[in-house]
Amino acid sequence: MKTNYFNRVVLVLSLALSTLSCQPEQQKPPNVLLIITDDLGWTDLGAYGSKFYETPYLDQLAADGMLFTNGYANCPVCSPSRASFQTGKYALKTGVTDWIKGRKAYTGPTPNDRWIVPDTKFQLDSAETTLAEVLGQNGYKTIFTGKWHLGEEEKFWPEKQGYDTNIGGWRRGAPLKDIKNGYHGYFSPYGNPRLPDGVPGEYLPDRLTTETIEAIEANKQHPLFICLSYYLVHTPLQAPEGLIEKYTNKKYLLGLDTLNEFNYDQPWMPFATGKAHRYRERLIQSNPVYAAMIESLDTNIGRLITYLKDNDLYDNTLIVFTSDNGGLSTAEGSPTSNLPLRAGKGWLYEGGIRVPFIVRDPGSDQKGVKRSWPVTGADIFPTVLKYAGIVSKFPEVDGIDLLDDAGAAETKHRPLFWHYPHYANQGGNPGSVIRLGDYKLIHDLETGRKELYDLSKDIGESQNIYGTNPEVEAQLEDLLNSWLKDHDTKPLLPNPAWNGLETVVDHPIN
Repeated sequence: MKTNYFNRVVLVLSLALSTLSCQPEQQKPPNVLLIITDDLGWTDLGAYGSKFYETPYLDQLAADGMLFTNGYANCPVCSPSRASFQTGKYALKTGVTDWIKGRKAYTGPTPNDRWIVPDTKFQLDSAETTLAEVLGQNGYKTIFTGKWHLGEEEKFWPEKQGYDTNIGGWRRGAPLKDIKNGYHGYFSPYGNPRLPDGVPGEYLPDRLTTETIEAIEANKQHPLFICLSYYLVHTPLQAPEGLIEKYTNKKYLLGLDTLNEFNYDQPWMPFATGKAHRYRERLIQSNPVYAAMIESLDTNIGRLITYLKDNDLYDNTLIVFTSDNGGLSTAEGSPTSNLPLRAGKGWLYEGGIRVPFIVRDPGSDQKGVKRSWPVTGADIFPTVLKYAGIVSKFPEVDGIDLLDDAGAAETKHRPLFWHYPHYANQGGNPGSVIRLGDYKLIHDLETGRKELYDLSKDIGESQNIYGTNPEVEAQLEDLLNSWLKDHDTKPLLPNPAWNGLETVVDHPIN
């Protein structure tokens, strides 16, 4: 009897274990990799039309996913866009409306400025709910690497805003180049309190990628949210000598050295303060150092993607790639051209706000798809949360889920807004903008002038058609004014030191 009873027990246990082994293994929640670049222009990738810069890894990422041709940053300068990435809100709601600390904090109003502009916050407030905080509360390990630029004080840096790990994120918006005090910008020593110096001459993008891979390796048993925010391709312009030589030779082989690289003759350029030719508009992509920086960016993203593939993480990772504003094309060396787009960083024309925007959803069978829907950095927050299976409601969020085909299709009909009430270092005036469908209305707050463009026919914004379509103009103005009224906009005040001259910018720059 005992033997039969024992055999029955063994049989039951064996069947139970067999049943358990047949149950599907519970899949770890998906990983998320958000890659943010700095000052990368809309046409700076091969996938977006560049013939001079070389970006094979990013081009392949686009071929593996969705490339948005109407991707936008939420501001023509960095910090406000970065606040939108982290919160899913229009930057105006966060109070971060200019780069931190902003031109006003350093120079104040100049005699060329008709208005005294409002202050911007010097931090993303701790009360804001960040993407990292939400994901962290739902079991994710959160890793930040690179440029933060959302707080002058440590209490506002990534580790206080939901990130378990912070590698290199602090108050500065660019690598610290101060040779007198021993800091070499993109080359170690860095002088970065959140990134120990490497061996002399180590290149910052290489180091950030290595640190990111090591952080993933140490935490890969958990679902991961990685925000990799390269300082590239922000100034100072620095790259390895071998790559600079490669693109110097390429420039000559293509005959680009024989072409006129810059335009110095635009009506707004005399308003430059200080050095002659501070403002100049680049007409062709031909800067060897900038090209070398872009190749370094691409190569390091390729290193990271290769690591994900080799460790069976690639097919369980949502990848989003974008830039915080358009390419730097009208000042500070003007290293790139955004043509056919008008202007660049610091401007509310397309060159300042339209950016590369690539999303690779491993669960989708749609590869190499080009989407013409207008999308913005604020859309990243809800897209990531929906992908991660988090259904919490955030009524203040302005973005939508880009992976929801039905919802994403609505982006064709939703208005997009910008409000940049500041003078830009790159020459742009304070202004407000709405885009609805193919139409874009710009209200220049310096002069009061209004400009209307049909982007389907005039992507370069060369023909101001304001005054020709009263019905469209009224609709756009009503929507824009209503949106501004609903937010805490601060007035621009008269500048008593204004010299009385007007900056005229309502005709083609390009």
